[in-house]
Amino acid sequence: MNTNERHVPVMLRRCLDLLAPALAAPGATLVDCTLGMGGHSEALLETFPGVRLVALDRDPQALELARERLARHAERITLVHAVYDELPEVLDRIGTPRVQGVLFDLGVSSLQLDEADRGFAYARDAPLDMRMDQSRGIGAAEVLNTYPPGDLVRILRTYGEEKQAKRIVEAVVRERGERPFDRSARLVELIREALPQAVKRTGGNPAKRTFQALRIEVNGELSVLERAVPAAVDSLAVGGRIAVLSYHSLEDRLVKKVLTAGATSTAPPGLPVVPEQYQPRLKLLTRGAELPTDEEIAENRRAAPARLRGAERIREVRL
Repeated sequence: MNTNERHVPVMLRRCLDLLAPALAAPGATLVDCTLGMGGHSEALLETFPGVRLVALDRDPQALELARERLARHAERITLVHAVYDELPEVLDRIGTPRVQGVLFDLGVSSLQLDEADRGFAYARDAPLDMRMDQSRGIGAAEVLNTYPPGDLVRILRTYGEEKQAKRIVEAVVRERGERPFDRSARLVELIREALPQAVKRTGGNPAKRTFQALRIEVNGELSVLERAVPAAVDSLAVGGRIAVLSYHSLEDRLVKKVLTAGATSTAPPGLPVVPEQYQPRLKLLTRGAELPTDEEIAENRRAAPARLRGAERIREVRL
């Protein structure tokens, strides 16, 4: 399997540029919190020959494929089967409390989208799984078949921003009483039948928001991210940089909140001189969220929803 043919890293040049000043020194350590198919990591290893890479992924299959792709850099890499909110434990285990760079490329990897039996893609029939790590947790089918209706409505509204959540859930509950869900095509068809014609005429595939919501619930993505981004900021040495690629507004809002808070003074108003402990510990490197270029979207349609934010650690926090 040729991983290079299957994966085009999103906003690669901009990610390299954002991280470059922190990775130029020999001995710098970069953490790729979402290794995936290894495209970003490969480019970073080749661009910065002195960098040591620590890479995390919760998907064992992705780790093995990336290991093959990065084999020529084997002496400089440490690959870890872990979810990205486990970053502090991973760094503690390998004796590296501070790092110079952290990269997150959130969302679903090309591997997960392209493997039919993973159930992530609503455009093809597959078992309703959606687990990024198939060795743990429950799949999307179990969520659909066992969650109370109120919880399903909440998940679709919160994680999928689905305005028709109640209508879809009513149809799901009726159907699962007759026959439990096990495959994606049946869910897609049910959503099509449940939605009003006016809704189906706009916004692409009508199942998109429901599939996003189920995926986030199955993998605990937002709660994991809520822990992971502050932990990543805490792991940065002074001068270290973080870059985060998000793919929907829920992720981006969470990342924005953490980075903006770190770049804001916490001093009470009216102080003539702001003591160091109140001063910002981050400097924002992007003005808002940066978007992919039209050329990149034309080359890689999966880049279209990407939003990139970056920040630099500018001071230690002294307790």
